[in-house]
Amino acid sequence: MNKVFPSAAEAIKDIVANGQLMAVGGFGLCGIPEALIDALRDSGVKDLTVISNNAGVDGFGLGKLLETRQIKKMISSYVGENKEFERQYLAGELELDFTPQGTLAEKLRAGGAGIPAFFTKTGVGTLVAEGKELREFDGETYVMELSLVPDIALIKADVADRSGNLRFNLTARNFNPAAATAGKICVVEVERIVDTGDLAPDDIHLPGIYVHRIVHNPTPEKRIEKRTTSDSN
Repeated sequence: MNKVFPSAAEAIKDIVANGQLMAVGGFGLCGIPEALIDALRDSGVKDLTVISNNAGVDGFGLGKLLETRQIKKMISSYVGENKEFERQYLAGELELDFTPQGTLAEKLRAGGAGIPAFFTKTGVGTLVAEGKELREFDGETYVMELSLVPDIALIKADVADRSGNLRFNLTARNFNPAAATAGKICVVEVERIVDTGDLAPDDIHLPGIYVHRIVHNPTPEKRIEKRTTSDSN
């Protein structure tokens, strides 16, 4: 089966809708599906709830969707580096479900594994646990967290074959596999596409059964969030 679509716009046009729950891969500006985010912006869908480690920066990544007011709620673990995010949240224009990073990763992993909820010690005794079920195990208190099953997952990988088997590039893997497995429909943006069978089975990071559509973006911008240099002397 050839899952490759001619453009990001074509890949999402018949599956995105107002009010959806979406997961978007990436960590900061590393491993984000840049072309798919642009296509989502251009689609005009709104009232989205977006699951992502953070919301990009002003004018790039998910920051573009904040500028166009297409996101009504973020489910995130980090909300720095984005002034428009800060402005909207403090003005009561943007909802936020602030989630510890490990818990966020597990909520996606559990959703992909068909596990509806799990217990964790993270957040017990803090605002994170307010309104949630608490239970004791071996004398320790745990909080129950619900898993996440987004309608759409938009992710980024380095290489895909035409069946959707994926390889990620080093730390750009980050939240992408968890988002992919949790999503009811997964669309991946990749820098290279090879024929099915070209990837050795042991070199595949995510099997194609989780991937429904593929978009080729050979020249992503790949911004560096904070460039640090040193004097070679």
